[in-house]
Amino acid sequence: MRIIDSSSTFKLPGSVRKVLLIQLGDIGDVVWTTPSIRAVKNSLPGSKVSVMVKDGFGGLLEVDPSIESIFEVKSYHGNLFHQATGQLSFIRELRAQHFDLVVDLRLGDRGAFMSFASGAPIRVTFYQSWGLPRWRWFFFTHGVVPGPSVYTRGATDQSLRILREIGIDTKDIIPKLWVSDTVKKRVQEILTGEKMDRYNRWITINPYSRWTYKEWSDPKWIDIIQWLWKEFAMPTIVIGSPDENSKVEALIRQCTTPAFNFAGKTTLAELAGLLKLSHLHIGVDSAGPHIAAATGTPTVTIYGPSSWQDWAPVGEQHRVVLPDMDCVPCKKKGCNHSGRSLCLKALSTDSVKSVISEIMKKP
Repeated sequence: MRIIDSSSTFKLPGSVRKVLLIQLGDIGDVVWTTPSIRAVKNSLPGSKVSVMVKDGFGGLLEVDPSIESIFEVKSYHGNLFHQATGQLSFIRELRAQHFDLVVDLRLGDRGAFMSFASGAPIRVTFYQSWGLPRWRWFFFTHGVVPGPSVYTRGATDQSLRILREIGIDTKDIIPKLWVSDTVKKRVQEILTGEKMDRYNRWITINPYSRWTYKEWSDPKWIDIIQWLWKEFAMPTIVIGSPDENSKVEALIRQCTTPAFNFAGKTTLAELAGLLKLSHLHIGVDSAGPHIAAATGTPTVTIYGPSSWQDWAPVGEQHRVVLPDMDCVPCKKKGCNHSGRSLCLKALSTDSVKSVISEIMKKP
């Protein structure tokens, strides 16, 4: 494997046209990769850019004008024969694309295997000399030692740092998601079915995260939901995953003002369409704020132990609320990795209301 760093003279061959970016991270990682997708498309004239993501995530990107095709990595069930047959079929489909360049944007084993299985003559990954199995280097032709981050806010540089060293870059670092007319129609049907069509405007919130140490307490969210109605006469749509539906239902049952449970009731593409229509999105550090911001909706995001500098949406219409504690952000999974975050417990609803009011006053 050839190592590429800032002192290297490596240049991509002019014949590179078909490119596959492998992003097997979470939803936020996929959203923050969209500037890199556009960078590849714009940096390589005539290129066709494909993307590989986890199963179910492709809907977020299905109408992105920079993307030629999307591959979703699935988990195949059944006996070993059925699993092997499904995997081999996927690999045949992948190899049939005859990619010129594959870039794995993460360090997982599956991305490495898919890079190798693609058969692309140029296969690029991050390079670090420690903490990774040596077999990994046989799966790639080039390893990039990334330079320092150019952009200190947001997560765009997580992908761009590797692409930059092979001659692909952009100043357009804001994530963008597109919503198709078909999805817009489905969202309107969902809203009608939930009797939301009587309201002209609403606010969305995501009170929960896959990681509970990022969450605020239910009583505080109830206070916010009821205050939003009394202050702005706007109902609240609470979003979340299917697994969070029962928690959301218990939350809104305690509200005395209009609140609607949409947790698990949309696909990811439909969620993007819903958030695009929202007047404002409020939430904890999870997928919701990333998707909302990428559709152009203003956001207010509550951060505690996780790093807002690394992940919060960038731009004047996006605000963060932080606990006033010296330890924030500690970048731990709760206080001393306990899974509980005292900083978020101490964060008052008044602090959040103040920021929401500032955003709502803007034209």
